[in-house]
Amino acid sequence: MPMLDVRGQLKEALVKNPSTPVTSLGTLMSALSGAEPRNLDLQTSVACPYSITLPPGFSLMGKDKDRCVLSFSNGDGIGLTANNQVSGITIIAMPGARAIYTQAGIADMGTITLSDLAVTGQVSILTRAGTDRLDLVVDGLNIAACDSRRYSEQPQKYGVNVYQGALTVYNFNGDANSRIKASLTNVSVGARNAPVLGSGIFVSGFGDQSGLVELETLTTGAVYSTGMLPYGTADMITAGVFIVYGVHAKRVEHFGEIVTYGVNDMVLDTWGTVDRWIAHAPVVSYGPSGIGFVNFGTVDDFVAEAEVVTHGLGARGFNQYDGTVRNIRFKSIETFGDGSIGIQVGKPVGTIVVDEGVTTHGSIGNTLVKGVNMQLPAEAFSVKPGGVVEKLVVGGNLATYGAKVTTYAVEGGKVTAVDIKGKVLAHGQGSNAILVAGKGSTPLTNLRAHAKDGQALVEAGGDITDRAGFSVE
Repeated sequence: MPMLDVRGQLKEALVKNPSTPVTSLGTLMSALSGAEPRNLDLQTSVACPYSITLPPGFSLMGKDKDRCVLSFSNGDGIGLTANNQVSGITIIAMPGARAIYTQAGIADMGTITLSDLAVTGQVSILTRAGTDRLDLVVDGLNIAACDSRRYSEQPQKYGVNVYQGALTVYNFNGDANSRIKASLTNVSVGARNAPVLGSGIFVSGFGDQSGLVELETLTTGAVYSTGMLPYGTADMITAGVFIVYGVHAKRVEHFGEIVTYGVNDMVLDTWGTVDRWIAHAPVVSYGPSGIGFVNFGTVDDFVAEAEVVTHGLGARGFNQYDGTVRNIRFKSIETFGDGSIGIQVGKPVGTIVVDEGVTTHGSIGNTLVKGVNMQLPAEAFSVKPGGVVEKLVVGGNLATYGAKVTTYAVEGGKVTAVDIKGKVLAHGQGSNAILVAGKGSTPLTNLRAHAKDGQALVEAGGDITDRAGFSVE
């Protein structure tokens, strides 16, 4: 069912249902005990000593979320059942509790709508065995604080588990026919230098082929998150925005910066399918192995209109280790840590375009690869065995500044075409500009290479398919 039709039907239901003003805990509990669906009109702030549940068809709406506050001092907040709406209020729970959550066991949950909400605590829309259908509409949600690390339902693949997020949409029903259909718009999470703990926004199905999520759209403001993982952890990751397996997202779009702060905190990550993904604002990580964009799924088009910047040890700019991306464009990529590769490809992809350039400042360092910590050099562009790049287009330079690294390295993979407007530069001690090794294959058409304290070109058994216009400076 189209989301616009869902919203229209919900508005009709709100008009039909009687409205009950809520001015105290007593009137709230009395209204919730009613037999028929009704609209609860919150008109003031209410402190709840225990969780409440909205029965099927009930809505809870406030006139002004600045003065209409529901706070929960013990445990979780608002439980949802079926055909519920919550809008125009502030909900405060403990950060480690669920401010909004779904009840289990209802086969058809109908439409759940969350709009114009300010929240402390997790928003957990999680369906289990027995729930086959849910239409979810979220429009206008800010989660100020959350700690989602304690929840045991976690996706597992590639040698790692994933922490849930401050906003979690999770079809945990393994039935092949179960579906969540979702539209998530105007979502923001955390604050600069005050991230939520765990992932930021997390959308997942039960697996690759069952318990699916159909995500019509996801639009965000700023998102700030960290998993608070100890350094050296190899089997757990998080992300600022994670589109996990079993999810087909038609459009994902970010209008605010996405920032992660900790160990293994990816910024943008997917194991699912995304048709169109656009980041209008910076993509930034500060922690070790905090990669800017990681794709293990299938992405048709990805565009980062602002810079991708990583600061931590082993924090790469873009990784493609499984699946594919057909067209990908970056404004620029810059990394600062040892082991922090700019672009690394280990599977076939289409065209990679970098409008400005790729710059790395680190040397050799530790980084997480498919659940294993290993040592990697901070190369600007790397193609590994199994990787294929149809075309690489760079508007500026590929440049490295660290010692004992290579700027452009094709080691066992293949690049079909290159168009680098600037130069391939290796500034560091003992660093080389270009390496073609193993069964690697690449043209060097019109490339200009310079190594300050190394070799401009190292051929170690690879195949250079075109040297026309290649020059060493």
